[in-house]
Amino acid sequence: MNTPVSIKDAIHTRHSIRRFLPAPVAADTVREILDLAARAPSGTNVQPWKVYALAGPEKEALGRAITEKYLASGFEKTDFDYYPKEWVEPWLSRRRKVGADLYALLGIVKGDKERMTGQWIRNYRFFDAPVGLIFTIDRIFGSGMLLDYGMFLENLMLAARAFGLDTCPQAAFSDFQNTIRQTLGLPENERVICGMALGYAEPEAPENQLITERVPAREFTDFRGFAQ
Repeated sequence: MNTPVSIKDAIHTRHSIRRFLPAPVAADTVREILDLAARAPSGTNVQPWKVYALAGPEKEALGRAITEKYLASGFEKTDFDYYPKEWVEPWLSRRRKVGADLYALLGIVKGDKERMTGQWIRNYRFFDAPVGLIFTIDRIFGSGMLLDYGMFLENLMLAARAFGLDTCPQAAFSDFQNTIRQTLGLPENERVICGMALGYAEPEAPENQLITERVPAREFTDFRGFAQ
């Protein structure tokens, strides 16, 4: 298993894991990670997050329901826009690169729709992680609260590294609002933000060797008033 890491190392070693070991994660560990994540700041401390932590048959049932829906009729209509309707540079190139790099590691060639679909469906099984997390927010909140939610999610992923665990945040779940609502019995006022796989990384899996590039601060920051 992985060993606990410092905060600095947690930031450097956190990356999206897409194949997990079957080793279980105790409910108490998940609860402690979520308690740490909840130290994230939020506007007037409203703490807008709601989490559904799934394991065993509950996790498997959700994965089956979404997979069946996806294969039968594709994505559901959603009121949640995660990606832009039209891609432009530099975002388009970054998006294409991560997809190409992942498929290269998996040996999936362009045009192999069967293997591409198979890999995509693994999203809905939380990449075989022992724990699947679904995150929702009350519909009364505006888009500003999504910033607060992001800090909560980042806290969670870094806290997981402190326990030697790995994660994969998954926007793919936001495309199945109705199926998730029906399967988990969510109230109508809750909107699905995303999902997340949580567990121990399979160290030998080729897809887990993908380390995405990051633009350095000098390229996205306008430094003003600093002494040279």
